[in-house]
Amino acid sequence: MTCIAGWVGLGPDPDRRTAGVAAMAAAMTPGGPPAHGTWTDGNALLAFPGPPGARPAALVEDGEVTAVIAFAGTLYGPEGVRRVLDARGHRPRSGGDPETVLHAYREWGADCPVRLDGAFAFALWDVRRRRLLLARDRLGVRPLHYARLGDELAFASEPKALLAGEAVDPAADADSLRELFTQIKTPGRSVFRGVDEVRPGHVVELADGWLTERAYWRLQSRPHPDDRDTTVATVRLLLSDAVNRMLPEEPAPCVLLSGGLDSGAVAALAARTSAERGAKPLLTATGTFLGHAENFRPDHVRATADAPYAAELARHLGSEHVDVVLGTADLADPAGRLAVLRAQDRPTPFAEMDVAAHLLFAAVRERAGVVLSGEAADELFGGFPWMHDPELVRTGHFPWVAYERSHEQSRDGLGLGLFDRGLLRGLDLAGFGADSYRQAIGEVPRLDGENAAERRMRELCHLHLTRWLPRLLDRDDRLSRAVGLDARMPFCDHRLVEYAFNVPWRMKSFDGREKSLLRAAVAPLLPRSVAQRRKSPFPVNQDPAYARMLQRELAAVLRDPAAPVAPLLDGAAARAAAGAEWPGGSDWLARTNIEFALQLNTWLAEYRVQLAV
Repeated sequence: MTCIAGWVGLGPDPDRRTAGVAAMAAAMTPGGPPAHGTWTDGNALLAFPGPPGARPAALVEDGEVTAVIAFAGTLYGPEGVRRVLDARGHRPRSGGDPETVLHAYREWGADCPVRLDGAFAFALWDVRRRRLLLARDRLGVRPLHYARLGDELAFASEPKALLAGEAVDPAADADSLRELFTQIKTPGRSVFRGVDEVRPGHVVELADGWLTERAYWRLQSRPHPDDRDTTVATVRLLLSDAVNRMLPEEPAPCVLLSGGLDSGAVAALAARTSAERGAKPLLTATGTFLGHAENFRPDHVRATADAPYAAELARHLGSEHVDVVLGTADLADPAGRLAVLRAQDRPTPFAEMDVAAHLLFAAVRERAGVVLSGEAADELFGGFPWMHDPELVRTGHFPWVAYERSHEQSRDGLGLGLFDRGLLRGLDLAGFGADSYRQAIGEVPRLDGENAAERRMRELCHLHLTRWLPRLLDRDDRLSRAVGLDARMPFCDHRLVEYAFNVPWRMKSFDGREKSLLRAAVAPLLPRSVAQRRKSPFPVNQDPAYARMLQRELAAVLRDPAAPVAPLLDGAAARAAAGAEWPGGSDWLARTNIEFALQLNTWLAEYRVQLAV
């Protein structure tokens, strides 16, 4: 188990807490033996990664346990904070990450996360003060959820655990559906009623029956004094440092290659570091589909196939490269699709890409325990097409939502083409989006003297980092951990994020292209074809057999009067989609409608979700 769970409070039924926490921990380690230890003092019960009977990391003063921690994740480059702690008289027993956090807490109290660098979530119980701290890393790579139960509080890395422990009932209300039906991540909210999320860069504290939440980190707007050459050099230095700190000495890690600029930059820097350390050649991996390179057909977002560029980059770096080739049968496997749904605890319109990513992670796990990816580069450096479309930049909405709705198949929102129009009107997704947008814009830190154009692009960068990226990080973390793989994202290093956020847009796009600044920083490390390649999103399968499989599954749902999703569908639209003749059967936007309806049906059934809308 790489997750944590627990229950704090003085409720009338301690046996319920014990059984609940055991069920919560088991829900996050399905199909295997228990992989968690537990600790209790009568007021708090914590489950933490480790074998049954293991003791948690604890602070001990005068022979008495004063604080314990349940920690999930990894600290990057913790030697710095450990040196500071050592100079102040702290002597951790093991020197591991959990003990480092405990001693940081002893030194700096609830402000200790400010001193930490990494992808982490932890629950720290202060025995003397009877105080619980829940904390999450700055960008929110690692998840952490909780449910308030009167004077008690239950928490777990994943919502499924809170459901399994009967802390809350599996229910979804109108706000839940709004979260599911829009590509907008509301900070702090889950898709289950009664389940909240610790927001990235925040600490939740429970003490004396009071629950409070505060930010320990936020993006700040600052003047950017550097010229272009200095900025290019600083971006290269910060990214290189992030890769170095996230790259383990042993075992040999892997880097995911898409054949594009972002993953290429990470791979090139990782290969250089590995060579300097005298380590084994870097392992790289690319996910592709059977016959994809030979039969690739460009669409409005994918101009080229990944595999040829990834292979060229692997040759350039001298990495040990593997192509993970997936077939339609792999993507259509019901067990695999269910595993992906349960890993994420929610349905999405992107089931095909999620299953492919899950299978890619599983293949990598056979060779490595850590994988690095190029996630978050687009959000930082302006890689999305809608960030370069003046009309979409000016829209008073999230630009990716406006971009989606500019396509006929997703005019109601991505994946919503088969749902009842009355349901969609009742949910008022447009109003929800407008309210979310106003809230998000209100959070953007201002910079005095910034002109309107630069201010707008700062807003767009902030929107992507707080309302778009969290969904991607959550997906990557959940799908990788589901197969026992530790996924790390160097572009999420907070020092790089803080610096890039404050680089003016005119410098980020100085040559009129997407990601001009990043390209200038890393192009000397890459083959020219890779450095100059236009962004191409995660590939999708173009085999018509896959589309036909989806249609058969949809037809079966429509024939089942007890299908949970049936009352939510527009019957005529669903029947038309089940019998549609698509050119080559490869209309991806049309397929997302079917994918989402099928995923929602499975989610409602598997989680026994009660709809309250």
